[in-house]
Amino acid sequence: MGLNAYFTYTVVKGMGVGWQTALGAVFLSGPAFLLLTALGVRQLIISTIPFELYAAVAAGVGLFIAFIGFRNSGIILANPATTVTLGNLSDRSTALALLGLLLMAALLAWRVRAAMLIGILATTAIGLATGVAKWQPQSYRFQDLSATAGKLNVGGALRLGFLEIIFIFLFIDMFDNIGTLVAVGKRAGLFDRTHQIARVNRILFADATATVVGALSGTSTVVSYIESAAGVAAGGRTGVTAIVTGLLFVVAMFVAPAVGAIPAAATAPALIVVGSLMMSSVAEIAWHDPEVAIPSFLTIMTIPLTYSIANGLAFGFTAFTLLKVLRGKFR
Repeated sequence: MGLNAYFTYTVVKGMGVGWQTALGAVFLSGPAFLLLTALGVRQLIISTIPFELYAAVAAGVGLFIAFIGFRNSGIILANPATTVTLGNLSDRSTALALLGLLLMAALLAWRVRAAMLIGILATTAIGLATGVAKWQPQSYRFQDLSATAGKLNVGGALRLGFLEIIFIFLFIDMFDNIGTLVAVGKRAGLFDRTHQIARVNRILFADATATVVGALSGTSTVVSYIESAAGVAAGGRTGVTAIVTGLLFVVAMFVAPAVGAIPAAATAPALIVVGSLMMSSVAEIAWHDPEVAIPSFLTIMTIPLTYSIANGLAFGFTAFTLLKVLRGKFR
């Protein structure tokens, strides 16, 4: 969402750049990803991430997911005086979200494997019965995809001055992807004893290729999504999970009215629950060691509070490096 916001509000609306040209910049960042991956640069970056911060990244992403859930449910609202504040719990939508959260938590406590899916469907059913969720069928035409597909302007993006935009797309996508990879990989138990993920090149090439295809299809930068943690929490561990999810997204285009009936009050509790599950990694952090504890804390806090995985990585890794240098541990 950070990249979507940068694409829309900074590049298109803020700079007055046409969305076709902005799509061209996204497209150009794709081959750059592929080149960096082929040269091993992205793999090198991942290998140099201090493994001591892996747990912090996972916990920070967990807080990020939960924060999105709290906001979408209305449990937390914006406040100009205190930044955030408690929402109106008597609001019907918020009350429904709290009910859904309690239901999912109870099912998880009873070790029901499909706890979140059952919770989402049950909460949706209650929402439809009580009028909180609305059934609003809308017509859908497959031709609607042609409105943006193939409309990118690569020539305009090659003009001098767009290098900064292309670099930002490249930088944020790279570190968002790395952060998501570390967090989800940690939760899924994909790291081996040497703190490496097997076949990481395939993951990175898939991400880079998706950026190129996404731009050609008419959408902003495609990046690994942190909601993958929900699938991992439900038991997904292989690429088959991602394939099935992708196929279901294709089907969802044709049943958009049914999918649209699921309110945020039903899905937000699932994000909160997943966030709570990902917080278990904080137990692995050496809190007694300031050289690890402080960078870990900065990582955990800045990911949700700046609404960016990349910002959290930047704060944590920079603090880790500076503390080591100041301690004389230059190597």
